[in-house]
Amino acid sequence: MKNIRALRTPGGLSLRLDVRACTVVVLLLAAALVASVVLIGTGDFPIPAGDVLRTLAGDGKPGQEFITTELRLPRVLVGLLVGASLGLGGALFQSVSRNPLGSPDVLGLGQGSTAGALVMIVLFSGSAAQVAAGALVGGLVTGLAIYLLAWKRGVHGYRLVLVGIGVSAIVTALNGYLLTKADIVDAARAVVWMTGSLNGRDWDQVWPLLALVCVLVPLVLGNARGLRTMEMGDDVSYALGVRVERVRLLLMVSAVLLTAGATAAAGPVGFVALTAPQLARRLTRSPGPNLVPSMVMGAALLIVADWASQRVFGADQLPVGVVTGVLGGVYLLGLLVTERRAGRI
Repeated sequence: MKNIRALRTPGGLSLRLDVRACTVVVLLLAAALVASVVLIGTGDFPIPAGDVLRTLAGDGKPGQEFITTELRLPRVLVGLLVGASLGLGGALFQSVSRNPLGSPDVLGLGQGSTAGALVMIVLFSGSAAQVAAGALVGGLVTGLAIYLLAWKRGVHGYRLVLVGIGVSAIVTALNGYLLTKADIVDAARAVVWMTGSLNGRDWDQVWPLLALVCVLVPLVLGNARGLRTMEMGDDVSYALGVRVERVRLLLMVSAVLLTAGATAAAGPVGFVALTAPQLARRLTRSPGPNLVPSMVMGAALLIVADWASQRVFGADQLPVGVVTGVLGGVYLLGLLVTERRAGRI
């Protein structure tokens, strides 16, 4: 409790402030911004960080301005938005399910979005916008199916995770079937999309995802108090006046939209939604949902992973989904070992 500070305004408004959590958020935000500047300057035409900042301020050379604002800045913004969306979506699902494995990766939402995208690619040879729309619809349909199948006088913890794992297996099989029905050109296009990548992202992906984030983040944060109360159990929450199922449904829909929107913009980037909330919780040492720290952690993780995909592997630039998949897989194994030793699985 020593990290909690109470702030009172002259008007009588009282606000509790977690000093450690705020410090973590500021440091993670600074790390994400520094990594973004470095990433914008990275490429076949390297640009020093100082020139990147001057260009972003409107005082750069014409060549640098084109490379920075038209080619690299949209990619970085998509990375930040996708990472933030996945981090926040993962924090919501883990808090609602009260399970560190309750993330969109495990529950099958990414696979559902992939199914929607594959339908547009394989069956309709859709454009990039149509593929993105298909991914969004696929994620929403999968989320609705999981919610309905997990419903039994409410939606609770392990039932949600188990239903999600089952739905994920079914949708993964459907995705494999769709790939076998595709011709070689569409199959190659689908596999590239399924890897998860920020390559070729431009302003057409930035604006829809930015609008979605601007709408959903205030909505989620406005219900954060109810979410934290729900971690004490439904009975306690009802006694404290929280409309549990209404809040749970609203937050789950928001999490599904955030995950589906991120997948529509960059493909199924794996494990960011799983790892970001857990890493944020370890840094803040706070038992709450850690929504803002998870969001900023997700953004920082994805930008750093994208930088690593371009620089660490030399001439072989990997899609960012490959890097996050490798790191997330190692983290998942460690998490499973920890949960087993604690007797929770």
